[in-house]
Amino acid sequence: MYVSSWRSDGLDLLRDTARAFFAAEAVPHRERWARQRHVDRGFWTKAGKAGLLCCSVPEQYGGAGADFDADLVVFEEQARIGELGWGNMVHSGIVAHYLLAYGTEEQKRRWLPGMASGELIGAIAMTEPGTGSDLASVATRAVRDGDGYVLSGAKTFITNGSTADLVIVVCSTDPAAGHRGISLLVVDTRDCAGFRRGRVLDKVGQHSADTCELFFEQVRVSAANLLGEEGSGFSYLMRQLPQERLIIAVAAVTATEAAVAETIAYTRQRTAFGAPLIELQNTRFELAECATLAHAGRVFADSCVERHLRGGLDAATAAMAKWWLTDVQCQVIDRCLQLFGGYGYMREYPIARMYADARAQRIYGGTNEIMKEIIGRSLNV
Repeated sequence: MYVSSWRSDGLDLLRDTARAFFAAEAVPHRERWARQRHVDRGFWTKAGKAGLLCCSVPEQYGGAGADFDADLVVFEEQARIGELGWGNMVHSGIVAHYLLAYGTEEQKRRWLPGMASGELIGAIAMTEPGTGSDLASVATRAVRDGDGYVLSGAKTFITNGSTADLVIVVCSTDPAAGHRGISLLVVDTRDCAGFRRGRVLDKVGQHSADTCELFFEQVRVSAANLLGEEGSGFSYLMRQLPQERLIIAVAAVTATEAAVAETIAYTRQRTAFGAPLIELQNTRFELAECATLAHAGRVFADSCVERHLRGGLDAATAAMAKWWLTDVQCQVIDRCLQLFGGYGYMREYPIARMYADARAQRIYGGTNEIMKEIIGRSLNV
């Protein structure tokens, strides 16, 4: 049986902890979270107490001091139960790492311990109503004014948007400089005049995710909240996006594996024409192809994880993993749903929720078309 080479006994213990935690604290509440359009605030602090937030943040900032593979194990177990709505992948996998990579010592000590405990929820605001994946064209402006900035603009499709305490805002501090005028400002939303949350968006899937619109209307942000250097934001985004895309890819292959396992179990117990479905040749052939795609995807994802842990995952390979594994996820789940027949279209069955939740994977983190453009440009070098 294939075992990922980056796994270890320590990671297996963490996996057991995460699996037990999600079974006890997430699965019983998922339907309610979907109805209320957000995960309970208390769930974040419970996850923090269980050591499942910001695993790769150093201990001096409140984290576990582990390598990034520990975070990936938590993300995998979240994807395995089909709860892609909880925004920890953004919180621990993206926001915390921007702070670690570009934050000052004071900024790290101010924000990371609260993120590790779950008392502070993090978000990153890149997408705008008119820009989508075109990060170099953001219209949100931050104008320097005395000892701070005045921030104005709108963001949309923001994960953790309605609950976030900290939002890393991608904005332009020098519009004439194009992408060289992009900066990152951290907005503390807890006491912030001019900051407004819009509606929680009504999505096709991932209903427990509080994906939201955010508005910044002449918001004053201290210069002490500038993340890194002014004008370097675009380069920071380009350096961090491979990790974001790896997270999406790992979640995709884990969800693919879960769909295959769910379908095998169903076809063993469901009968048709006097025998279990799995005894029909078409069923076995479909499952054989889906299992092969899941296995090939896992091997590719593991290769990317290993490269990332060594510091060698390049943007083009991360883009390959993101587009292909999310395409495979959608393809395999669709084929698995078909084997459930009419029951596959009922939301009470996990495969139906997997189907709806999977579609966004091909859009966020950069659309799959943008991923192919990144790969294509790398071939011309």
